[in-house]
Amino acid sequence: MGLDERIITRAIVDRYFHKLKAAIDLDVAIVGAGPSGLVAGMLLAEAGTRVALFERKLSVGGGMWGGGMLFNEIVVQEEAKAVLDRVGITAQLYQEGYYTADAVEAVSTLTSRCVKAGARIFNGVSIEDVLMRPERIMGLVLNWSAVEMAGLHVDPLAVRCRVVVDATGHDTEVVKVVERKVPGSLLTPSGKREGERSMWAEEAERLTLENTREVYPGLYVAGMAANATFGGPRMGPVFGGMLLSGRKVARLILEQLKS
Repeated sequence: MGLDERIITRAIVDRYFHKLKAAIDLDVAIVGAGPSGLVAGMLLAEAGTRVALFERKLSVGGGMWGGGMLFNEIVVQEEAKAVLDRVGITAQLYQEGYYTADAVEAVSTLTSRCVKAGARIFNGVSIEDVLMRPERIMGLVLNWSAVEMAGLHVDPLAVRCRVVVDATGHDTEVVKVVERKVPGSLLTPSGKREGERSMWAEEAERLTLENTREVYPGLYVAGMAANATFGGPRMGPVFGGMLLSGRKVARLILEQLKS
């Protein structure tokens, strides 16, 4: 039997729109499919929540793909090794307290586990705005990243959700939108985004976990976005804090959804 290009096109369009329509009404929308977003998405999906991840780039995985300066190995500390073990990622002891893992294995495994758990990932999609009600965030306003990059005037679409997670790393894309729309409203000491500090791996790993929390009603920050929001330093190619942050934000959200 020969291949029919029309059927190929229909298959892609039909299946994609089925996936997109199922994501219009969510429990949790995660912006950014880096390590913290993938771990959070996996755990939330495993717990039965309706969750989708929106990634502005074509590839998922954030900075984890490149390891350090394109040496595609990552380092995690003892506490974070449990997250890798849980999904079957090989972690090798380098010296006491330091484990390494292949960056490609780590990203591809986390991505696969996230999708197989039931999370939907939409790549090439940017967050243009948020749905806001007087008391909280209620959803996201989406557009194609290519539209954003080209500067075209194309109206967006929207999805509703109960909780949003900003896992966009250094960019803090969702937090910036909220800060711009409702000045002084963030749950930080100054009421605004504090910005990230210079690299300090040990302190950054500690603060990544500490700063993973709700920053505006209905909006949580995770991973490097947490430090960039609350003024913590960057950590470089150490990814334990990212993994643990994804686990923590999933637990916080599950507690909120149950209450």
